[in-house]
Amino acid sequence: MYAPFNYNKCNIIDGTLTPSAVKNCNNATFAYWERALFQRASYSIVMTDLPWSGSVKDFLFWALFRSGYVAVFDTDNYGLSFQPCTLTGFDFYYQPVKAIVSNPALQSEFTIGEDCEILKLTPDYMGIWDIIYRYASKLAMIDSAIDMSIINNKFAFAIAAGSKSGAEAVKKMYDKINSGEPLVVADKSAFLTEEEIRTGKDNAVRLFERSNLKQSYLTTDQLADQKTILRQFDEEIGIPSIPYEKKERLTQYESESNVTASQSRINVWIDTLNESAELINNMFNLHMSFKSRYKDVKSKDNTNRA
Repeated sequence: MYAPFNYNKCNIIDGTLTPSAVKNCNNATFAYWERALFQRASYSIVMTDLPWSGSVKDFLFWALFRSGYVAVFDTDNYGLSFQPCTLTGFDFYYQPVKAIVSNPALQSEFTIGEDCEILKLTPDYMGIWDIIYRYASKLAMIDSAIDMSIINNKFAFAIAAGSKSGAEAVKKMYDKINSGEPLVVADKSAFLTEEEIRTGKDNAVRLFERSNLKQSYLTTDQLADQKTILRQFDEEIGIPSIPYEKKERLTQYESESNVTASQSRINVWIDTLNESAELINNMFNLHMSFKSRYKDVKSKDNTNRA
């Protein structure tokens, strides 16, 4: 259950869930996925007959998904408006009774059911940023692994040089390998030590082949896992998908079961939005409603997965 904590307590809890040594969120990759998943989630809900449009509608999307609810009210200065707010007090059923709006242009307290109503996305007033955070964190981590894998996959051998000139030759070879040249040839004399030159031995170049390359966690596997994480996110937010990792032919029952499972949470959100919108419609004589963009999408049993 959510409860307000002080800064030190928040650090303890956060450190328990995400060890402080793992910096998987304070980076540009996490911000990219956080933004991408928010847009992916917001596209799944269609709002109709809203009294707001354009950038104001965009702000409504963000406030609902981030905070979980907004207060809708009518004022002399701003007309019919909405704002993120703080809920306070509780009635007989432990529901909030007042909404406090703290905006630089408006500081006010409204009584819910009398001069404002609450438009909410989830029954528990939590929003869905916990879902976005969870999957953005995973995608950010696997993104960095993919970047490392792409770099490491270019290097197929480890080479030991017996001299400074040999080391410089190795660096030059590595540059050519990274530039994409399929075959790199160097003069082996550059790798000989003084002793090897004196004795006539020429085995100074030592190649350490990565014989277990096929058993390594390769880029193809990581990209497949990235798609799996994205598919799991889609299932959370109501975008129908089919497990691409399933090799054999999907039956109609499996396809339709997956669609049904992916609709469970978004149906709760749509129902919550429409129930709260009905109160707003009655108070302000509006007709806004909400629906899932993918409500009528059906999977077919003729889908093949290679």
